[in-house]
Amino acid sequence: MIVLKKVKIFSDGACSGNPGPGGWAAILRYNGHEKKISGFEKMTTNNRMELSAIINALKILKEPCEVEVYSDSKYIINAIEKKWLFKWSKNNWKKSNNKEVINIELWKEILNLINLHKISLIWIKGHSGNPENEECDRMATEAYKSH
Repeated sequence: MIVLKKVKIFSDGACSGNPGPGGWAAILRYNGHEKKISGFEKMTTNNRMELSAIINALKILKEPCEVEVYSDSKYIINAIEKKWLFKWSKNNWKKSNNKEVINIELWKEILNLINLHKISLIWIKGHSGNPENEECDRMATEAYKSH
């Protein structure tokens, strides 16, 4: 039996206007170690930044891991937990109403990354005092404001 490393990822995205300048941030924790990452885009949406935070955090992992992803994005949590993402993929990236999925390239990337790991998603209410979520929000906001 292979024992996977257990990693926690806290993520958030922020946008000034929607669309507008945006930032993403994540905190990765493993075995007492912590890594903080962030980035920005000049013109984007909040959903794109939420997705980018998780994508960039998962890309850092060098091997398959057991990953707990904490996010305040119901958009992402529901798309994965309710299996929408897998249905979209099988339906040529069309939703049940036959409209094209928004942010296809990011969803494809997320799908590839989550298939490499054992993922569990945990929704946390944004701006509710969760220290990691607050820190990610601060980092994401700082990422777009500093550019």
